[in-house]
Amino acid sequence: MNVLVALAFIAILGSLAAALFFMMRGSAHGEANAEQTRAKRMARALTFRIGFSVALFLIVLLSYHMGWIHPTGFNAGQ
Repeated sequence: MNVLVALAFIAILGSLAAALFFMMRGSAHGEANAEQTRAKRMARALTFRIGFSVALFLIVLLSYHMGWIHPTGFNAGQ
């Protein structure tokens, strides 16, 4: 489970870095079509980031429900 969570975080950070790269990268010739392509790539990378984040949340929620992971710390009522 630790490996799965770590891989999900890496995917989230990688997608965020890709969106930053597409945002900062200027178009070669200043064409309008190049700007639209850059914006679409950035939006797609951010969409993947949102998808990875939601998937990670659902996996952690399902894992807790199935008993694969347990909360740590103090017990309630103590």
